[in-house]
Amino acid sequence: MKTLILNAGYEPLQFVSWQRALCLVISEKAEVVSVSEGVIRSIREDYPLPSVIRLLRYVRRISRFDIIRCSRKNILLRDAFECQYCGVVCHKSNATIDHVVPRSKGGEMSWENAVTACIRCNLRKGSKSLKQANMSLRRAPKKPKFHELFHHISQELREDWIPYLKHHIF
Repeated sequence: MKTLILNAGYEPLQFVSWQRALCLVISEKAEVVSVSEGVIRSIREDYPLPSVIRLLRYVRRISRFDIIRCSRKNILLRDAFECQYCGVVCHKSNATIDHVVPRSKGGEMSWENAVTACIRCNLRKGSKSLKQANMSLRRAPKKPKFHELFHHISQELREDWIPYLKHHIF
């Protein structure tokens, strides 16, 4: 489970594990703003599971909401688990990542070079170029904005996060 960290002025900074959030609270670097169901028990004390915490000191840094890592999970979310060659919607377990310019030909793992592909299309393309494989992309790959990715993970969106995130993602 994730916990939303707010800056001292209640601006969202990042999501962290509940363990990291609890460490910040116990070390008195943050306070709990909202809790979720569940309790963490230690030998001496019970701690409510934090859902939103606020740092007690203001942190001067660029919001982590502007930084989107190019990862398998994020590429699948960007493409909505849809094969960018044939359009079939893949299940999480059988979706693959294809490099438009194959790695063997110098292609890198980047937003503009990685797309979701079904197993069949990925095998068909192999390490060929799009032209050599006689294939085309349904849409050009590009780096998504945070709100575009967040739209796909809305099932993980907690009600108590919305007041703090609405100006940043909606």
